[in-house]
Amino acid sequence: MAPRHNMLSKIQFFEQGMAESLSNLDLSLSAMAYYPYPYMPILEENDSTMILPFCDEIQNHKRHKRVMSMAESISSNSNSSFYSRGSSGGSNGSSNMSISSCNMCRSNSTSSLNSLPRLQFRDHIWTYTQRYLAAEAVEEAAAAMINREESGTEDRGGTDGMRLVQLLIACAEAVACRDKSHASLLLSELRSNALVFGSSFQRVASCFVQGLADRLAMVNPLGAVGFVSPAMNLMDVGSAKKEEALRLVYEICPHIKFGHFVANSAILEAFEGESYVHVVDLGMTLALPLGHQWRELLQSLANRSGSGGQQQPPRRIRITAVGLCVDRFRIIGDELEAYANSLGMNLEFSVVESNLENLQPKDIKRFEGEVLVVNSILQLHCVVKESRGALNSVLQMVHELSPKVLVLVEQDSSHNGPFFLGRFMEALHYYSAIFDSLDAMLPKYDTRRAKIEQFYFAEEIKNIISCEGPARVERHERVDQWRRRMSRAGFQGSPIKMIAEAKQWLENIKACEGFTIVEEKGCLVLGWKSKPIIAASCWKC
Repeated sequence: MAPRHNMLSKIQFFEQGMAESLSNLDLSLSAMAYYPYPYMPILEENDSTMILPFCDEIQNHKRHKRVMSMAESISSNSNSSFYSRGSSGGSNGSSNMSISSCNMCRSNSTSSLNSLPRLQFRDHIWTYTQRYLAAEAVEEAAAAMINREESGTEDRGGTDGMRLVQLLIACAEAVACRDKSHASLLLSELRSNALVFGSSFQRVASCFVQGLADRLAMVNPLGAVGFVSPAMNLMDVGSAKKEEALRLVYEICPHIKFGHFVANSAILEAFEGESYVHVVDLGMTLALPLGHQWRELLQSLANRSGSGGQQQPPRRIRITAVGLCVDRFRIIGDELEAYANSLGMNLEFSVVESNLENLQPKDIKRFEGEVLVVNSILQLHCVVKESRGALNSVLQMVHELSPKVLVLVEQDSSHNGPFFLGRFMEALHYYSAIFDSLDAMLPKYDTRRAKIEQFYFAEEIKNIISCEGPARVERHERVDQWRRRMSRAGFQGSPIKMIAEAKQWLENIKACEGFTIVEEKGCLVLGWKSKPIIAASCWKC
């Protein structure tokens, strides 16, 4: 039995891959070579063998046993081999584990490789670094799911959870290889086991099955490069079902409310003692009805002067909504102005019809002497592209506005990696935690839960799994990556020092036991049983 892959063996795998790459520069054996856009291997007809750029064994922290590979677990159902396995301790283990050489792709697609551009030394360094990080993501995500399965927290509902994990990964492999026949067989079995009203993992698996099926339907025939990507935005909030799902997410889950609470606390601090204040809201939280965040802010400003308070509310409050849902924004604005009048405050609401990529500083009307803050709740990840240029231009535009503070709230997970399988596993880990929390908050057959899962989170999952290029807008990244991006754009972190207040807020809203709030390098992170879900941070120019 092959020993578990520890950190040393993974580093050795990384170093060996680098050595091989240096000795074969002319072959361009990087991930970008044998995973052409969007990172799908080039395979010939009738070739069902797949060699993955990931470790096929996972650390099990409870029983310290080796997890069966896809080839072992489903050998009774298929004669195809998914892995070219090797032992990290044997004499031939290193050569077998040198998956990066992609011997299959080299032998079957030499002409395709030769037609690709030659890569430079730094490209190979980047390639193997990304491959190593992707392997880490796969190990951590799968280990967490296996541990959850063995600890008994997952209701199997008649289907072995481990088996379902294996089928999902095997299907993702087949889809990545564009092996339509084998992927279709696996999808058929998955559909019979991944039930919409089953256990939490069965339900999240059903969403991933939809995404895999959509991705498989869009791939080109074997031997072609890339796939057809639909020009659509899966997070369009125009449908009534999605609007209702968004409303239910806000009412039942603490995710969005957590962002509003942290953002409003930072904005109130920035507005303290000011007479003329201005908020630029990027996207208005997907046009969530009623403008909940700003109602709470107005109420907090009014409370400062009430009950004997010494502070007076600002003489003028301005809110500028940026986005394409102009009619919806204006309805929200009219309601907010009426609400502000009832509190005795003067509110001016305006709309800038523009997406974030085309927004210019001149589009934002400014007045001398007013304090400006910029608010972004689950918005900026939508402009993270492969080239990074779109996000950089948006951040540069915000920097030119010179806000007193920029509040950034984003999903804290790595769903924008260059490797499809690594992205798939990271998303599976992340949304498994979310569906597990929904299990604790709502009864099994509650239709509200089904609406939240199928019309909100499932749409995110399908976008992450099935789309590429401009169509993939759910490009969530971890808070460390955002910290690097913001620093490069000229922003400085403004630590959020309100962990005690945040924990008290979590108790006040009677959040389900299992939700946690921790401070991480000046940011506040909402999580479910130690799994990060949403991160909030503040930035200054």
